[in-house]
Amino acid sequence: MATSPVAPVLVEVAERVLGGALPIRLRAWDGSEAGPSGGPVAVVRDRRALRRLLWNPDELGLARAYVSGELDVEGDLGEALGRFWALTREGALRKLSTKDKVALVAAGFRLGLVGPRPKPPAEEARLSGRKHTRDRDQAAIAHHYDMSNAFYERILDPNMAYSCGYWTSDAPDYTVEDAQRDKLELVCVKLGLRRGTRMLDVGCGWGSLAIHAAKHHGAHVTAITLSKEQREFVLARIAAEGLADQVEVRLQDYRELADEPFDAIGTLEMGEHVGAENYPLYAATLFRMLKPQGRLLLQQMSRGAVEQGGGSFIETYIAPDMNMRPVGQTVDLLEQAGLEVRDVEAFREHYVWTCQAWGRTLESKWDELVALAGETTARVWRLYMAGSALAFAENRVGVHQVLAVRPTVSGIAGVPRTRSELLASESV
Repeated sequence: MATSPVAPVLVEVAERVLGGALPIRLRAWDGSEAGPSGGPVAVVRDRRALRRLLWNPDELGLARAYVSGELDVEGDLGEALGRFWALTREGALRKLSTKDKVALVAAGFRLGLVGPRPKPPAEEARLSGRKHTRDRDQAAIAHHYDMSNAFYERILDPNMAYSCGYWTSDAPDYTVEDAQRDKLELVCVKLGLRRGTRMLDVGCGWGSLAIHAAKHHGAHVTAITLSKEQREFVLARIAAEGLADQVEVRLQDYRELADEPFDAIGTLEMGEHVGAENYPLYAATLFRMLKPQGRLLLQQMSRGAVEQGGGSFIETYIAPDMNMRPVGQTVDLLEQAGLEVRDVEAFREHYVWTCQAWGRTLESKWDELVALAGETTARVWRLYMAGSALAFAENRVGVHQVLAVRPTVSGIAGVPRTRSELLASESV
């Protein structure tokens, strides 16, 4: 007896849930297709993908199906994600009636979708204990940053900068390497670095800022990270650059800092890992570690007041326990710690271009990255780059550079009188 094609049934179920037309075409595991023509095609390779959605009818269920390869997208992944996000913005998702739920369960049984919860992909973070203890924070950092230095070397630019670039040109030959160099230079200029400046780099990554500050501005840098892999990588870089007498790299939690205050502090996209409950301590530590008239440059992602996490996909696969807040709240917390905020600059579109550049690199080295880290990890990153670029493009996430100073007891900030003076380079 002939069986009915699967795709039209799936489209009918999806449209019942969505409360409107499916925004992309769908191909099922039996080869049947349904839905609008043109644009991306969602390919359901295995009914287990839909079983995941029955157990987790949300972003996490979709992510698990995608990274496991049970669900795929032919065409532009970012466009496919954008079409679904548009439905969410427009309020198309509706509350299901009892009749709807009965129909969905019946369709699930008919298609063989009902069954035990599928095992999550092994690439998910599995942390234990209370959030933002020192041990859990180190485990969270290790999950993402200790994955493989070789993997990151193939994705990032030669500076190994893993934060938003600063795209000062739209020329065809202007690359992510140029944008990262321009970002590092902008940070150093805003900090007023010069030969002999003592600088603290909190959350130093693979050393891009520390090395740029030492090499191009003559600064003496103390850099801290919780990642053993990153520390070993930076130590090798500073040895190769002949900067061992200018850059110290520690495996250290910011809560353990007990040095004499520094002239300047840079912390690039570290605050997202601190947690809401610990941010006042983080801000107080930055204040304590600065000399009077010392400058802080904080680059940090921001999000709306209601939803401050990274989302279930990001927090499960990329940055566990991530926390973001509106930039105004960050400014408030810094000022409550005693710092004076002098300048805030929005870089949101710059992160779209940065993620798109990383995504192009990922695709150009796909086979190499799959061989190095496995296809599931590569698919995590493909979804990560496409979803992140879309989130910044749609203003669901932002990123800012905040320049602050620790004023003297008499209120002297010690910064130039104009913004143009502030941005005057003092490179060596």
